[in-house]
Amino acid sequence: MVKAAARAGKIRMSSSTRLFYMISYIFIGFMALLCLLPFIMMVSGSVTSEQAIRFSGYGLLPKQFTWEAYELIFKNPMTILRAYGVSIYISIIGTVLGLLLITMTSYVISRKDFRYRNAFSFYFYFTTLFNGGMVCTYIFYIQYLHLKDNIWALILPGMFNVFYLLIMRSFVSAIPSALIESAKIDGAGEYRIFFQIIIPLLKSGLATIGLFLALGYWNDWYNAMLYINSEEKYPLQYMLYNMLQQTQALAKIASQAGILVQNLPSSSLKMAMAVVATGPIILVYPFVQKYFVKGITIGSVKG
Repeated sequence: MVKAAARAGKIRMSSSTRLFYMISYIFIGFMALLCLLPFIMMVSGSVTSEQAIRFSGYGLLPKQFTWEAYELIFKNPMTILRAYGVSIYISIIGTVLGLLLITMTSYVISRKDFRYRNAFSFYFYFTTLFNGGMVCTYIFYIQYLHLKDNIWALILPGMFNVFYLLIMRSFVSAIPSALIESAKIDGAGEYRIFFQIIIPLLKSGLATIGLFLALGYWNDWYNAMLYINSEEKYPLQYMLYNMLQQTQALAKIASQAGILVQNLPSSSLKMAMAVVATGPIILVYPFVQKYFVKGITIGSVKG
């Protein structure tokens, strides 16, 4: 009787629904393969000789397999490891501090009992339209904050982003205000409400904004070019950028001197640098994917 009831309660899909699911899965699989092909070509190009790339272009499989590009990058392993350490350090510290700052700000301006929340919201929005420019920013960091050749010059510029603030504000606004009021009635203070009630309910928002912040810190090389002089403080991206610039300059000087440099890695070096730089992000993304997908769809369905 139980099995019969279970079979009776089971919803049977029609042939048209099955056909729709089959076509959808095939289409999604095809699109996923298309998204994977550029990465495969990047890995293949990184282990292809420069001469093969010059004459045959890139392909899914390396034509003349070689490790020359990686040997050039890892010629001094301690330099790479130190640059990795700097990038990991600024990514972790900057992401944690940025999340704390953005979340606390969005929580304050989303509170209806805060009198000046509209004025502060307009102030934040105004900064997206007008800013002081690069020269004023550089003078402020160098002369007033004294951050020349300081690791904090790589962290402070990316800690706060108004676009991320608006996204986080949407997450905070979705939390019922009655929950905060009930916590106040039970005697909870503002800090306890924020850290023990609000923060646990913002996992999707924290994962989404945290991923954006981490990607921004990990891929940043411009601030290192402006503020960092010591090579031991170079992040990975700027160290690879310098290596590529030196290789291209060497190739240009050799060509002007009439020296053949066909085997000097240039295109394959770019691909190898991309592989080295994107490796950690690929490893981290699967752990935050479910929160990230949920976070970017906030507000898409109302009900």
